[in-house]
Amino acid sequence: MDTIPYITVDVFTSTRFEGNPLAVISDARGLSDAAMQMIATEFNYSEVTFVLPPEDPRNSARVRIFTPTMEIPFAGHPNVGTACVLGRQAEIFGKPVGEKLRFEEQAGIVEVALKRSGGKVAAAAIRAPQPLTIGDVIAEETISRCIGLEPGAIVKTNHAPVFASVGLNFAIAELSGLEALSAARPDLAGFQAAAGHQTTSGHDFSLFVYVRTSEDPWNIRARMFAPLDNVPEDPATGSASAALGAYLVTLTAEADMNVRITIEQGVEMGRRSIIALDVTKCDGTVTDVVISGSCVAVMRGQVILRD
Repeated sequence: MDTIPYITVDVFTSTRFEGNPLAVISDARGLSDAAMQMIATEFNYSEVTFVLPPEDPRNSARVRIFTPTMEIPFAGHPNVGTACVLGRQAEIFGKPVGEKLRFEEQAGIVEVALKRSGGKVAAAAIRAPQPLTIGDVIAEETISRCIGLEPGAIVKTNHAPVFASVGLNFAIAELSGLEALSAARPDLAGFQAAAGHQTTSGHDFSLFVYVRTSEDPWNIRARMFAPLDNVPEDPATGSASAALGAYLVTLTAEADMNVRITIEQGVEMGRRSIIALDVTKCDGTVTDVVISGSCVAVMRGQVILRD
C-alpha cells in the first residue's frame, strides 16, 4: 500500500470553507497506530478519523479519532463528518448504507441518523455515547489565566466552572458577555498550569466558554480552546456542546423536558458553525443528547505512504 485516499469535509455548516474541517480516511485497513497519528499530525486539523471494519458485524464501522497529538475516545464533529462521508457511499465494507449507522468507538457505540436533501446525505444526527458526568469545580482564576481575562469575567450565577463529559471531558465556564467572549485569548502557560491540576482524564485540558441571555437561554455563543492538543481554537466542538447542553438542562427546575439548543461557534475565527442539540430530561435526569449538523465536501486526495 503506497497511498491511501482521504476526503475532507466542513462540518456543522452547509457553506464550504466555514464550519470545522475534518479529514476522513474511509478505509484505514493496514495503517498502524503510529501511522494514524502521523497522518493526523500532518493534517493538523482538530481531528482526523480512521474508519475500520466493525468488530461486531451488527455495527457499521469502527471509527478511531485522532487529534494532532493523541487518540481520543469520542468527539462530535468527527462523527457527524464521518457519517456524512460514509453515508454518501454505496456501501461500507461490503454492506449497503441504510438510514442509520452504528460506530464502534473507545467511548462506546455511537448511533447515527443520516439526513438527506434531494436524495443526498446533507447532515447527520449522533447520539452521545455516555450519560452526563460532572467532575470537579474549577477556580475562576484558573479559567481567567487560560484565556487572558479578569476573574470577574467568569460568571458563577448559574454554575461554577466545572468539568463535564458525555464521552469526552471538557472544562466549561460561562462568561459575562460577547465582549468578554471576543476578548478571550488562549495562554499556553495558563493551560499547562491548569492541566497540572486536572483530576479527570480523556485528553489534555480543553476549555469551552460560552455566553447566553436570560431572554433567549437556549441560543448560545461559544468558543473552545485546546492549545495543549495543538488546537489553539476549534471552530465547532460537538462533544463539548453536548456536555454543556446536558449540564444546563440538568440545572433547570423542571423534572421533565425536551429542549432544542442551538450553539453558534467559530464566529471569531471566520468559520461560523451551527450545532443543534436535542436534550431529553426525565425525572430530573438527562437521558438523551442528540447532536445534529450539516456537512459539505471540500477536498479529495491521497496520502503518500511511500515513494
